[in-house]
Amino acid sequence: MEINLTNAAFEEEIVNFDGTALIDFWAPWCGPCRMQGPILAEFAEANPDIKVCKVNVDEEEELAARHGVMSIPTIAVYKAGKLEKKTVGVQNMQALAELCS
Repeated sequence: MEINLTNAAFEEEIVNFDGTALIDFWAPWCGPCRMQGPILAEFAEANPDIKVCKVNVDEEEELAARHGVMSIPTIAVYKAGKLEKKTVGVQNMQALAELCS
């Protein structure tokens, strides 16, 4: 399951979450982001223990700026409410799994 994350829900969904959360910063006009979408959906289905979230950078500019998102897609991984890793570009299933491990 993928969650559309907003700045207002960030603390509740990510900061206060004890598990692993993966956040995809994307935009509908971004070709690589559209390529990442199905991979992310498959990853979310295969890893129900990981909270998978999407942030539309056009709608959530403040949240994207707070994460220093300069290029998309950007993937950020949080563990127990703390940023652990961040990467830019399309990631395959294996790369997503490695980011979350």
